[in-house]
Formats: sequence, C-alpha cells, structure tokens
Amino acid sequence: MHMIVEYIRYQVPEARSADFEAAYARAAVPLAAAPQCVDYELSRCVDEPDSYILRITWTSAKDHLEGFRGGEHFKAFFAEIRPYVEQIEEMRHYERTSVRGAGSSVPTLYDWAGGEAAFQRLTEVFYAKVREDELVGPLFAHMDPGHPKYVAMWLAEVFGGPARYTDERGGYHHMVTQHLGKAIKEPQRRRWVSLLMDAADEVGLPDDPEFRAAFAGYIEWGTRIAIGNSQPGAQPPMQAPVPHWGWGVAPPYIPNP
Repeated sequence: MHMIVEYIRYQVPEARSADFEAAYARAAVPLAAAPQCVDYELSRCVDEPDSYILRITWTSAKDHLEGFRGGEHFKAFFAEIRPYVEQIEEMRHYERTSVRGAGSSVPTLYDWAGGEAAFQRLTEVFYAKVREDELVGPLFAHMDPGHPKYVAMWLAEVFGGPARYTDERGGYHHMVTQHLGKAIKEPQRRRWVSLLMDAADEVGLPDDPEFRAAFAGYIEWGTRIAIGNSQPGAQPPMQAPVPHWGWGVAPPYIPNP
C-alpha cells in the first residue's frame, strides 16, 4: 500500500470563511468514514486569510480517485463542498520523500527519560530480573553478557536517541534475527513486559501518564511483533528502518490484505 498526500488550495473571500469552515466540518464526517482516508487537516493562512489548504492523506491515489469517489461516502462529502469548488486553485497528489523529521520544541522520549544512562540502568535491572524468572529466564539462558547494553542502545534509538544500534549492531535486521525460531509464547511475552515495567519503576523512569503511555505503547507493539517473528515458519521482512516512537505516535497501521 502506497500512501499519497493530496493538497487542495482554496481562495475564499473572508466574508465566506465561516461558512466555508462550517461546510468542511460537515464534509469531514463522511470523509473520516471513508476507509481510503488516513487523515486530513484544513489550515488557514495567517498572512493571507483568504487562503486555505486542505491536506488529505489517502491510502493510495487509486483508492482516492476510484475507491472514494466511486464509493458511498463521496456524495455526502461533495454535497457540502460543492459551493466552493470554483475557489480551488490547486488540487494535486504528492508523494512523501525521505526528507522529514521532528523539531526540538517537544523533547524526545529519550531525553525525557534521562538519556542513555537511564536506558542502561533500566536494562541492567530488568535483565537481572529476567535471569531469575522461571518463565522467561530459560529464553535467556545463554544470553550474551552485553545483551542488556545492546537492548539499551535499541530502546534509546527507538525513543529518539543516537542511532548507535543501527551503526554498531546492524539495525533492524540484527534485531529480527535475535527472535527467529525462539517460539516465544504469550505468557512469556506478558511476563517480559511486566518485568520491564517493574524495572522502570525501580530505576525511576518518569512516571507521568504521557511518558508511561508512550513507553508502554511501544513495548506492547514491539513485543507483539517479536512474538510473531519468533514462531516456526515465520518469514518477517528482514530489512526495515529502526522504528521511531514519539509521544502517542505509532507507525501508520496498514492492515494486511
């Protein structure tokens, strides 16, 4: 699936701006209900208040042009925006490039947690618990002494820190290979998660709801992928970037057909 971004630029006289925004608020209901729509946002220019930009992310250009426009939600959507079609100055699809990133107005989860030292404390305490645990301990019976440090590097990179795991350990490919053929069971995954959360409390990771929700979200997401990758016969993709996790942000969910 290849997501695409559509930009529609409007020039709307200020006298009609309130009605225009109200129309799009109504149009957003069928738009959001369309399975081809990933997200949308209507922005108004501060410097030239007559100018608006509507951004819609579609699952693909074909899904927009054929699926949405030929589907059940388009009629209700178009009925609301029809009076403003003549105000459209541009309506095009754009592909995202690799040039993207976040600024520094909001701290990364890595910085909020306390940086590299915090993740190293976390994994040291955590794997001490793991070694002694009767359920998950056997999975780590022959654990490399450096394993806690490597997992700290992985978590640090995931949460916005230096890309040391990619540079020094082989990135995503290496992480995937660590789980192949392990046949991890769900009770073991849950114990792993529980012990990690206990270690987070013990080493004093931030306990504000926002951080812990984001932290727990990644741990649930990552361990559920790991358990699938570990099953007999699993053939996970072996090349991918290390995931980057933010405040309440997960990678886009694209269901398998």
